[in-house]
Amino acid sequence: MINGHTKLYGLLAHPAAHSLSPLIHNTSFEVTGINGVYLAFDVIPDNLKPSIEAMRAMNIGGVNLSMPLKTEVLPLLDEVTPRATRLRAVNTITNHAGRLIGDTTDGQGFIDALESAGITVKNQKITILGAGGAGRSIIAAAIEAGAAKITVFKRENATFMSRKKLLESWSTVITVIPYGDDHAMAKSVADSQIIVNATNLGMGENQLLPISQTVLTQLTPQHVVVDAIYFPLETPLVAAAKKRGCRTFNGVGMLVHQAAGSFRQWTGQKMPVETVMAKVKRAVAKRIQDQSG
Repeated sequence: MINGHTKLYGLLAHPAAHSLSPLIHNTSFEVTGINGVYLAFDVIPDNLKPSIEAMRAMNIGGVNLSMPLKTEVLPLLDEVTPRATRLRAVNTITNHAGRLIGDTTDGQGFIDALESAGITVKNQKITILGAGGAGRSIIAAAIEAGAAKITVFKRENATFMSRKKLLESWSTVITVIPYGDDHAMAKSVADSQIIVNATNLGMGENQLLPISQTVLTQLTPQHVVVDAIYFPLETPLVAAAKKRGCRTFNGVGMLVHQAAGSFRQWTGQKMPVETVMAKVKRAVAKRIQDQSG
């Protein structure tokens, strides 16, 4: 029941209406009995500053942000955590009595999702496809989690050298290689325990494998294959890896666990992850059915 004591939280994004965040957080408020409500606000970059000012003026408890707002919000905050500073991106803002603190929970969400399934990143070799926002979040979190080796494959475009320099400056365990180097990718996959797709290949109608058949043949039942994509629930990579006996995960776990990080910062309580996960999977399945129907 919404009343005069209900605390407001929300998402700042453009577009915002498609987001599953309201479902995730409002389910969590309902299950935990917290008097809160989470709404999606369609905010373009030009309106970001007054939106952040409104957080203070209206005592909004916290918000999540999507790109490009994740980077543009940095100078508007009172404090930014070290991990968000490293990534130059904030996905979570918490309002501490008018003091706005920015953090990123994306990468930790990836680690927590694996740990909930009994999989550790510590001392493991990881191959990561893609070095965009999701990829960098996962890379940074994997370093903190103690990964032994992280091999990143990035498209050899105008940003390749600058991104390679940045990522390799984070840790000596990181190596960045051109995405088109199929031989190196096959070798890296064969040598790794965990394979992560952080590209958009396989998302929505873009039903493409992010790896070649040559690389695919390197997958074995000893591999853990994670696709950061959750729409569809079974991407071409997940389907192909399953056929080769790999343990596979889609992006729902990372989505829910990064939200759980925000929820804990805002409320001090644990998110009912399993209940939320089930609802998210049903919602995604329904969207796919509606689109195909």
